Amino acid sequence: MSSSGAAFSSDGVEVIQGSLDVPAKPCTSYELLDSVYDIKLSVDWIELHQLSRVSLQFPDELLCDSTAVCQRLQEACNSVEFFILGDTSYGSCCVDEVAAQHYTADSIIHYGHSCLSPTSRFPVLHVFGEAFIDVDDCYEKLSEIFPDKQSKVVVLYDVVYAYAMKKLEKLLTMDYTKIVFSSLNVNGSSEKHDETKTVIDKFGRTFLIDAEIQDYSMFYIGEEGLTLSNFILSFNRSQFYSYNPVSFVGRMENMNVNRSLMRRMCTIEKIKDAKIVGIAVGTLGVSDYQSIINHLQTVLKQAGKRSYTFVLGKLNVAKMANFLEIDAFVLVACAENSLIDSKEFYRPIATPYEVELACNRNREWSVEFESDFRSLLPGGSSFVQLPEKYEETADISLVTGEVRLLGCNDSDDESDEPCQSGTVANRSELHVVSHNKATSAAEFLSSRSWKGVKQKLGETPVVKASQGVKGIASCYENEFS
Repeated sequence: MSSSGAAFSSDGVEVIQGSLDVPAKPCTSYELLDSVYDIKLSVDWIELHQLSRVSLQFPDELLCDSTAVCQRLQEACNSVEFFILGDTSYGSCCVDEVAAQHYTADSIIHYGHSCLSPTSRFPVLHVFGEAFIDVDDCYEKLSEIFPDKQSKVVVLYDVVYAYAMKKLEKLLTMDYTKIVFSSLNVNGSSEKHDETKTVIDKFGRTFLIDAEIQDYSMFYIGEEGLTLSNFILSFNRSQFYSYNPVSFVGRMENMNVNRSLMRRMCTIEKIKDAKIVGIAVGTLGVSDYQSIINHLQTVLKQAGKRSYTFVLGKLNVAKMANFLEIDAFVLVACAENSLIDSKEFYRPIATPYEVELACNRNREWSVEFESDFRSLLPGGSSFVQLPEKYEETADISLVTGEVRLLGCNDSDDESDEPCQSGTVANRSELHVVSHNKATSAAEFLSSRSWKGVKQKLGETPVVKASQGVKGIASCYENEFS
């Protein structure tokens, strides 16, 4: 749909009418609706859990089918109320539990692509759909890439192609004896594993290997996007290949990992330079999001930094530029939405893993990358205990070239005052001066020429509430009387 605009008048009021660019997608035919959206599975799941108010969450590209799917479910479940969730609070790959709670729903059926982040509030059913894939062509492309039948290959795939993986696995295992297929790990559910093999669990995919991960090549089935980028960064010691079911192209991925590592290093240095860090909450549905927020607050405080938490919904450049007092942001979001290219933003946006590399002295630098914040929590695969004491030290910023102080001294830890890292410190009989900005948002606000509208607390008289205008914005009732 192409964007357009028009102007018209109504009772002397000029109204602007416009449309937005929305990817065009043909609606699914009524005959294929039951199979593509697995209506029977949804009905059985609703009856099993005895649900009464079910939210149906669709991404933008599947909204054209939403009313038809809702109607089919309503016909099969007469006593159940259904609600369609369109525009999600955060990424459409995440289950929007907050929006569902606004309608007092008791469950969610999530349609389309998913990041498979675990949820915690109420039952969730994932219906991935069935995107077209030519299994025979995929088999041929993989055979061309790996002519040696003894090649060690791990097959990963986008969730919308999960329905066809059994057929592909049957074809490949007839020729390739060392090929490994991943399985989807929905909401933390997993099957029993062979104890003699190593279990790898990444981004909702689980697979078993009997050697080091770098000994395997990775073959991803799906279109280019955040899911593929996540896998490449996480398994950056393995050679990566992909097959695009839309373009029928199989290729070796040439993502410049070294360039990505350099960008990470620059972001980590900016986190070390920052005195005020904003924790941008990009999800309220992923399990343990509150735990990672608490963890980040502890890490930043121990490093001598002020932190403020913001619930911002979907991020954009204009929205993030409103907080001039923030030196850097850390984004708490699902694994896919955590990969933000912040070069257009006013301030850098880091991941929780990068904040730990900058502020947790017990964590050592490595080429590994973790975009799933749950792995950084106690019990996670990448958890590293914070040091008991974090004494203040000085070093040189690789970004600004200036001297900076990191950490809090003992007197700072015992008080509620912020760590004054911008003061003169004596270390080994050497006076180090660090020229930094304000150490709190209140201090930053006091230095601004305009501080907002004066509140005049206690000076404004209290009046009873009165009836406001009614109608639509173009012409309220009695507006021109």
